[in-house]
Amino acid sequence: MMLSPQLHKILAVAFFLLPFCAQGKPAGFFSKFSFKPFFGDRSNNGDELQIPDLPPLAGNEHGDAIQQLEHRISRLEGVLRLNKMITESGGKIFATNGKKANFDDTVEKCKEAGGSIAAPRSPGENDAILYFVKYFNTYAYLGIKQSLIPGRFQLLNGAQLSYTNWYPNEPSGKGEEECVEMYTDGTWNDKKCNKNLLIVCQF
Repeated sequence: MMLSPQLHKILAVAFFLLPFCAQGKPAGFFSKFSFKPFFGDRSNNGDELQIPDLPPLAGNEHGDAIQQLEHRISRLEGVLRLNKMITESGGKIFATNGKKANFDDTVEKCKEAGGSIAAPRSPGENDAILYFVKYFNTYAYLGIKQSLIPGRFQLLNGAQLSYTNWYPNEPSGKGEEECVEMYTDGTWNDKKCNKNLLIVCQF
């Protein structure tokens, strides 16, 4: 018995957000949701994170342990949704830790978490990313980069864009702006890759 792909995604999201949540009060983010850290408080010595209200895994059968783990992950998904830390569209889960980075570091952070930099392929996915961009009132990089042809853009895996949402008269960098950012209205702009923008990953 194996974990479903959806539960694998939630587990990856959890590890991506773990350092963010474990601080107890996540750097002022999500304060209007009266956020309490799902991952618990540090113990008195400050070394160990305690996960509240979760009974230990029990049972001798491997299948029983996996069922219990799936249940815990499902509960985690509910907490993350309730606290507006994840959005979902098109079978993808989108998440942010509220931090900023340049394009290359954003790609690396998302990869380390088991995901990839967010790259919308539909209006619904664009809206899922836009949620975070609006919430933090800042721009975010997308997983789209200029191809070998100046002014032409593609997904990072080289696939052509089947969906775009360019701001009027964009892209306009004439080959000098190789990355793509999302504005707070959901439209896109070509941009140099060295600015620090909001990290949004997809899983």
